[in-house]
Amino acid sequence: MTMIRLPTADPQGTVLGAAPDLAESACAYRGTGGYDATTAPDELLAHLAASGLRGRGGAGFPAAVKLRSVRDRRGAPVVVANGEEGEPGSVKDRWLLRARPHLVLDGLARTAAITGAVRGFVYLSDPVAAGSVRRALVEHPPPLPVEVVETDHTYVAGEETAVVRRIDGGPALPTAKPPRPFEQGVGGAPTLVSNVETLARIALTAARPDLGRAIALTTLVTLSGDRTTPLLTEVPYGILLRALAAELGIPDATGALMGGLFGGLVGTDALDLPLEPGALTAAGTALGCGAIRFLSPGSCPVATAADAAAHLAAESARQCGVCVSGTGAVGNALRALSAGTAGPDTADSLHRWSQGLPGRGACGLLDASAGIAGSLLRAFPRLARSHLAAPCPLCAAAPPDGRRLTVTVPQVAVGTTSPAPVSPTTPISPTTPVSPTALPLPALKGTP
Repeated sequence: MTMIRLPTADPQGTVLGAAPDLAESACAYRGTGGYDATTAPDELLAHLAASGLRGRGGAGFPAAVKLRSVRDRRGAPVVVANGEEGEPGSVKDRWLLRARPHLVLDGLARTAAITGAVRGFVYLSDPVAAGSVRRALVEHPPPLPVEVVETDHTYVAGEETAVVRRIDGGPALPTAKPPRPFEQGVGGAPTLVSNVETLARIALTAARPDLGRAIALTTLVTLSGDRTTPLLTEVPYGILLRALAAELGIPDATGALMGGLFGGLVGTDALDLPLEPGALTAAGTALGCGAIRFLSPGSCPVATAADAAAHLAAESARQCGVCVSGTGAVGNALRALSAGTAGPDTADSLHRWSQGLPGRGACGLLDASAGIAGSLLRAFPRLARSHLAAPCPLCAAAPPDGRRLTVTVPQVAVGTTSPAPVSPTTPISPTTPVSPTALPLPALKGTP
């Protein structure tokens, strides 16, 4: 199962809220100031710019700049809540859509007001989350048509051009850039593709502009590791990675796999880094989606790298020949390294690929694979080369299996009531709305 730990801050200024194990109803959300229209669009945009809010989808782009880039284009914009979570170690977006869909939909409506958008979409692959969002749309019809678009769960399906392509009726596969969605997206219109946590923080800022800076400087993180219960929590930027490892129950962590898979591996010294995007980037890693897998003394970084590379190779969209061959080569080399069957030039090949492959694919998957290889050699050079002779006991006992990286989504308690009327302008599927008095679960167990 995956646990949720509440932050110590004012629940009204946090994404987790006061009851993360309950599906929040429209009535409960309005009781916290949600859907309050007193913050005008231009005023909200100014608050977002002043707070420095950055996107939570992985790239960390300034939210206000992204909003302006869509607002200032010609044509009627489209806004998209991107809830497709491809990183195996992350659960924040699926939990958010299951537990606090009104917070996300409020943020989506706010971005529509800022940009002048005339249509909205919620894009996801989680059927439980899809049901939650549809119930929320019935409970509180939004001020613009909002459609739920489901896709298959893959690593690349959440990439912004893949999102646009799927909404337009095609496969959820990345396309060449330019144009980028803000230039030409859904139906050829300028399109804002925004991560659901980003939208949640926009809605929080609208309700509590006095807490704007604190809202921008806290983030959801999914923490996991061997033989520990994964943890979803909300923490301030600046907390040390070592403190997060201790919070998870691994005070003697030997390193971490950062940013889902995109941030690569870091060693023990890096655990004294603060959880802050700029500091992590300067150190050669990344916060990404906020998923961190800590390495315990009983785990081998080589096996972790092999797991990650195998997952990426399997998730290749197979559109780019260099991605298919590159991710396959990296995956095979790391698998051989962990098994102790690698050739003497394997480490040199991994180094060469880590330098030459980034930037050659249509999306970031190939970059992530190359980053895994390069970060292993940088963070654990002696350990990696020691595997050329023979596997370590840990690798010998645990063959690579990418499924070990997967984290389950915390369960959210849901009740039912009679269906509410559906807005004729909102294209949603009929479903049963969430009860405002749903009972909490005795434990926060994980679901796939």
